[in-house]
Amino acid sequence: MSRFSSPQDPRFRALNSSVSFDYRLAPYDLEQSRAHVRMLARCQIIEPDDMTELERGLEEIRAEIDGDRFQVLPEDEDVHMAIERRLIEIVGPVGGKLQTARSRNDQVATDLAMFVRAHSLNAQEALLDLMRGLVDLAERHLDWQMPGYTHLQRAQPVYLSHHLLAYFWKFRRDLGRFGFCMRATDDLPLGAGALAGVNFETSRMSVAHDLSFQGVVENSIDAVSNRDFVIDYLSAAATCATHLSQLASEIVLWSSEEFGFCEVSDGFASGSSIMPQKKNPDAAELLRAKAPRVAGGLVALHGVLHALPLTYNKDLQEDKEHLFDAVDTLELSLAAASGMLEEISFDRERLATAAQDDLLGATDVADLLVRRGVPFRESHGIVAGLVRRAVESGRQLSELTEDELGELAPQLGSEFYELLSDGGWIESKVSEGGTSLARVREQLARARHALEEATR
Repeated sequence: MSRFSSPQDPRFRALNSSVSFDYRLAPYDLEQSRAHVRMLARCQIIEPDDMTELERGLEEIRAEIDGDRFQVLPEDEDVHMAIERRLIEIVGPVGGKLQTARSRNDQVATDLAMFVRAHSLNAQEALLDLMRGLVDLAERHLDWQMPGYTHLQRAQPVYLSHHLLAYFWKFRRDLGRFGFCMRATDDLPLGAGALAGVNFETSRMSVAHDLSFQGVVENSIDAVSNRDFVIDYLSAAATCATHLSQLASEIVLWSSEEFGFCEVSDGFASGSSIMPQKKNPDAAELLRAKAPRVAGGLVALHGVLHALPLTYNKDLQEDKEHLFDAVDTLELSLAAASGMLEEISFDRERLATAAQDDLLGATDVADLLVRRGVPFRESHGIVAGLVRRAVESGRQLSELTEDELGELAPQLGSEFYELLSDGGWIESKVSEGGTSLARVREQLARARHALEEATR
């Protein structure tokens, strides 16, 4: 019997069906169903023989899914109904007892929580691989000098290792964000029913234990309406993808002829359909472009949840495609980034030549004035005048004459030339977290320790 007197319009059925994409929740649905059935038997809501039959049927369905033999029928609205329909076909009417003391509302929320938890762990493992690669790359290029940039203009020299490690710490923060996603899925929604609880004395904590949840959602309304953990994952993924895009953008720039700092391997590049000389850093370009796609999923789900009244609304079906696409995009992006960095090569001479532009020592010249008692803001103006004279005459700072120096900065004297001649201003950055070699070595040690802590 049905509440409705006429069948659904085919156009609505197409709009309403989610089985084409929520099918990937099947493993989680089967796992929670087995735990649910065992709980029903423990609480004497179903008979032990019923539990045995239901478990047998669920196991057979798992084998069909694993063997790619499970058939979805046109009338299967979603994967949950497809599994229940197939279960009844296998074990008979007892299969209808599977849905005792639960609703699709709490069932779907539980599947999604399990999915987010699993893929948050995947993201953490992929991030750790990427972070190890960055540390290894930094150690191999420990004392390779390069220019650091602000506004994409040469600013101050740094070591390549220091620059690479900046990304290590970005990705370490991403690691923590996905750790938060794991904690956000600690509580089990199952057992909340449609929205108000169920009419049976169930043991939700026993199901939570079986499924490795730490507790249960305290409020049945919150249990079925909550998608915060999906938002949390999408937010973490969007930030992580943004970090990948920043790294990728620099690789694109650095691999250009104008920079010439690095070259991606053939395995992560492609050619041109018309220009045979081209080697394009397409892997990096694609990583750069994936970030807004992931961020778009976050914005879209915020739009779905905005002003949505409690409890369950069919709008919530729109959580899955955004989540699934973000998961697939991020996991592939992290794997590609790790592979690209494993095989990238840097041009030490090109990097060093760019870093030896003595205009990059201007701040050190200003600090020399400060050590001689000149206030920094005044020192800044004096050195700016020196830079202007050098640039206007097409010379380096060190090529200014002693007469010009006496005219523009009489406080400096010969130490000005000594400072610029040895190129040692990179080692003057001795503050904690700075780019001097001793500080970079300290930073590498801390990075190694952070990796060890994360893998305990």
